[in-house]
Amino acid sequence: MQELMAYAGHLDSYEKCNEVIEKFTSVKVSPAQVYRVTDIYGEQIGKITDPTERTLTPVMKDETMYVEADGSMIFTRDDNWKEVKVGRIFKSGDCIRIDEKPSQISHSQYIAHLGDSKTFTGQMEEIIESYGVTDNRLVFISDGAPWIKNWVEDAFPNAISVLDYFHAAEYLYDFAKEYFKEEVREKKRIKWVKNQENLMLKSKVTKVIKNIEKLIKETDGTEKKKAAQKVIDYYKSNVDRMDYKMYKTIGSGIIGSGAIESAHRTVVQKRMKLSGQRWSKRGAQNMLNLRVVSMNDQWSKVVALAKINFKQAA
Repeated sequence: MQELMAYAGHLDSYEKCNEVIEKFTSVKVSPAQVYRVTDIYGEQIGKITDPTERTLTPVMKDETMYVEADGSMIFTRDDNWKEVKVGRIFKSGDCIRIDEKPSQISHSQYIAHLGDSKTFTGQMEEIIESYGVTDNRLVFISDGAPWIKNWVEDAFPNAISVLDYFHAAEYLYDFAKEYFKEEVREKKRIKWVKNQENLMLKSKVTKVIKNIEKLIKETDGTEKKKAAQKVIDYYKSNVDRMDYKMYKTIGSGIIGSGAIESAHRTVVQKRMKLSGQRWSKRGAQNMLNLRVVSMNDQWSKVVALAKINFKQAA
């Protein structure tokens, strides 16, 4: 029963859990009881589980390992919005392709930490290094967050670091909306953006920068110049991470961070950003412990804990 409460508690709000448990077992439990059991199991899992333990099968010689990391915000009682740092690791061999495009990942390893980036990146480094993958078989994909970019450059200088293509394209769209904002130029804006995207996919980002600079020379608008400088500076600072033509020839050819965006929803948001929720830091990490163990197919660790008599929790 305690394992069932912990399982239900890590999936949905405690107010809903007691309804589900009663429906399936005809046993009444209060939301507060589900909370107490779930919280203590999450705390114990955090104590007995090594976050750097490998959960994927060994990486084969013809496989590429992908690493993605990002931050996801949750609302806390102490510091209002607080960032949960989430990491996802997967292999090209686990990327299921439909119509020649990678569209599903069958196995991943997740990590989630509510706190400083140093602790999070340290745990990520141990996991990554344990797989023994180096150089162009190790690919990091992220947005332009400086803490991620700097971490990869310092810890894995020989790995491939990719700027999420879709994040880079957003900068183009934002600039184009400002420059071509007159309604009569809508078609021109769409055509221009598509041309720049095609250039980026061919690894010609320097050409894109020149095209933006050319447009700005034709206008006196201050806001347009500010928008242009923003995208130019961003591309120049990430130009060495925008060789998309080459990246598409490696592993599964992934150039976007959709995997970590999905991880935000499945690991964090689906359970921890429900209406009206506010978390203590301790309670949030306890819940994250359960969410990660479940996503990593390690729920057997919770089952093992359930064999211990946790009367105090119940």
